[in-house]
Amino acid sequence: MARRVRDEEENEDADFAAEGGAMAVARRVALGIAIVLGVAAALYYPIGMVVLHTIDDNTSFQAAAPPTGPAQASRAVAMAAALIGREVDDHAWVANDPVFLPGWALDNMAHYQMGVVAALGQFVGELNTQVTRTRTPQRADADLDRAAGLLRYAGTVWIFDIGTASNQTASSESQYRTARKALLAFNERAAGRVGTLDRRPEMLAALVERAIADLGTMAQRIDLHLNERSGSILDFQVDDTFYDTKGRLYAYAMLLRELGRDFERPLQGDAARPWKDALEALRIAGAMQPWIVMNGAPDGQFFPSHLAQQGYYVLRAQGLLRDVAVQLRK
Repeated sequence: MARRVRDEEENEDADFAAEGGAMAVARRVALGIAIVLGVAAALYYPIGMVVLHTIDDNTSFQAAAPPTGPAQASRAVAMAAALIGREVDDHAWVANDPVFLPGWALDNMAHYQMGVVAALGQFVGELNTQVTRTRTPQRADADLDRAAGLLRYAGTVWIFDIGTASNQTASSESQYRTARKALLAFNERAAGRVGTLDRRPEMLAALVERAIADLGTMAQRIDLHLNERSGSILDFQVDDTFYDTKGRLYAYAMLLRELGRDFERPLQGDAARPWKDALEALRIAGAMQPWIVMNGAPDGQFFPSHLAQQGYYVLRAQGLLRDVAVQLRK
């Protein structure tokens, strides 16, 4: 009897020990999972940011050749379509990423991309205006008009919007992709003489004057920041202004380069030199990418003012393009 009691006690002790061992193993597994998840969470943002981060300011970028036909399609329109495809599809569009995606933290890339699209929207809108004026009766081009409107769509709209009844909405990417298709459709028609693309100096002058006006707006924004915030080392808006302006300058550098190929004949003679110098100023400004955007005073001794440097090229390009416009209007 006593022996049976001892055997039962020993079995109970063994069961307890086994249960305790299983619990210890479970705790170790849970701890291991928690550590792995913690490490993954800690690395999710930095690794994701490194993978996504792309401020593509390659000034040698080339668009696919526009379609050929009885008439010439526009190389500038082809470049606008190519830049949309590059920023939206080849590189991730991060400006509308929600907080749980690492692109949310890439504000410099976001401002750069939105600057590029803003310049494209201005260019396409002006081109539509000029094409409309050359038609009899005057009417907007359906594809250019659609593209211009879609390129004005906010770049920060994700696939869900709590302000809408269904919480679902058209994302920025989907709108820009549709704009790209409209631009490609315009070029197809232009190559087949269905769409009219006037090559007279007056149209080029109007497109150049649109760029001049936009450069003036950029200069005013830079001037306002320099007057109100320059010299403040802890200014967290200077990089936003810098990269938004950089995106616009880069887009204009690419568009005007191709526009010069569309309008080779009007740019001969007295307009040739200022045109070339303006493109170079835009190219330099569009390629500026300091490691850290410094907000020093314009006359600072130790800290540069990258906005002031950028502003110099903005004003230089604006002045040279104004000379071009004067020559084209003669």
